[in-house]
Amino acid sequence: MKPIVECVPNFSEGRNQETIAAIARAIKETKGCNLLDVDPGESTNRTVYTFIGDPDSVVEGAVAAAKVARKLIDMRHHQGEHPRFGAMDVCPFIPVAGVTMEECIQVAEKFAERCSTELGVPFYLYEKAAKHDYRRKLPDLREGEYEGLAVRLQDSAWKPDYGSTEFVPEWGITATGARNFLIAYNVNILGTPNQAHRIALNLREAGRGEDEPGKLKAVKGMGWFVDEYNMAQVTVNLTDFRVTPMHILYEEVKKEAEQLGVAVAGSEVVGLVPLEAMLAAADHYIQQENLFIYQEDQKIRLVVERLGLNSVARFVPEERIIDYLVAEKREEPLATLSVREFIEEVAARTSAPGGGSVSAAVAALGIGLGSMVAKLTHGVRKFDDVQTHMISSIPPLHNLTEEIIPMIDADTNAFNEYVEGLRMPRNSEAEKKARREKMQSGLKTAIKIPLTTMRLGDQAWGPLLEVARYGNPASKSDVQVGARALEVGIWGAYQNVLINMEGVEDTTFKKDILAEAEAIMTRAEKQCSTVLKILEDVNGN
Repeated sequence: MKPIVECVPNFSEGRNQETIAAIARAIKETKGCNLLDVDPGESTNRTVYTFIGDPDSVVEGAVAAAKVARKLIDMRHHQGEHPRFGAMDVCPFIPVAGVTMEECIQVAEKFAERCSTELGVPFYLYEKAAKHDYRRKLPDLREGEYEGLAVRLQDSAWKPDYGSTEFVPEWGITATGARNFLIAYNVNILGTPNQAHRIALNLREAGRGEDEPGKLKAVKGMGWFVDEYNMAQVTVNLTDFRVTPMHILYEEVKKEAEQLGVAVAGSEVVGLVPLEAMLAAADHYIQQENLFIYQEDQKIRLVVERLGLNSVARFVPEERIIDYLVAEKREEPLATLSVREFIEEVAARTSAPGGGSVSAAVAALGIGLGSMVAKLTHGVRKFDDVQTHMISSIPPLHNLTEEIIPMIDADTNAFNEYVEGLRMPRNSEAEKKARREKMQSGLKTAIKIPLTTMRLGDQAWGPLLEVARYGNPASKSDVQVGARALEVGIWGAYQNVLINMEGVEDTTFKKDILAEAEAIMTRAEKQCSTVLKILEDVNGN
């Protein structure tokens, strides 16, 4: 997996568009960096940038952005609603994919060392990168904010981790470190900033102090008033969205607001949000309201509506959900062909696509037919008595159809590793050994693709049986064709497992995989017969 680190620097400038754009440009023009989001706030006078890249690239991007800020931002003239103590106030690094937290700590240290040397400014390390527990939390570091920094830096307990202890008035100090994914989330209140702050104090983990903690864990927050929205907000950081999810925070704010006699008017995500958090919110509302929604895009739309995420700015999932932004575009040259083009490609005088790709396509069509009949039965008044069966069948059939389609192209690419092995030199014994190991590994990879097709197809029989029993009788032939197609698809994938297994030398691997494949094939034959028998009995033929 390609290593991806997220960097979310916050700069103390949210009003000067030229400065905001210049910092964004510095990040965007850094090789290997992908700028995902720029979120300025006029009242806070602060802009949050979000970008990703490999570990080395994000350091370069952060350094480039800091250099621009060093030239264009002067903290001596800064005012804003948000707590701050530096021109580049914070610069956290977050592991996204293929990177450990320890590696992100090293990235933060490398960044602080570079900037403190090249720009002559001080740095604190915080969160996971902190060298001392009392420096771990950002509010503790920021105590006294920029205005108290000159005196604080003279205290040996608050000596910077990097850079000189000399106060740099135009810069202040920057906190950099490594942390888990944090959701910056604001709930809009049609009330006063004092009311919003009262709600925040009741909910945030720290509460009003040690003797009066708040209701929710892993929540940091405060209340303020945002002039450009003409609304107060409960502004929070969800430091662990699995402990306190967005929807729980939102619903708790609503309860607190009701007690104060004020209204909640939606919410906003600042920066990016993980797909997992959105789907968790969707599951909450689906269960709470007894809804039937199985498509991911509709789940996202439900959350946008329930949390009022369009209340101050349009929430565009493709631009705000980090999983969608970092997802590599899947290359599916075969699956994206027209039916005619795919058949002609199969019929061409080439060895690929072959039986494996066709098996995956046929299995997908079989499952897809079951999905179609279930969806056509769902919501029809004369089939009200079988709706629970359709509701349980539609999601797995829909999802399995989507999951098996990529196997069409995966099968064609399955032999790449084996072919690489064939081309390796074999002059010495060491080269021959390396070549054989590569070829053996390639064969196992080639086997795992059709085996995946079999495994996915195997999962479809249960819901397909439900569709056969309770689906629209007028679609009998569709389910029949679907069952036969699924069986043939599994059978074809099984033949690909068998033929590739002939060259495998690992006897344990061979024994285990063959046992699993044979069991799936046996089930396919039995389940297909059962589906066809059910259809005959249901229709009285």
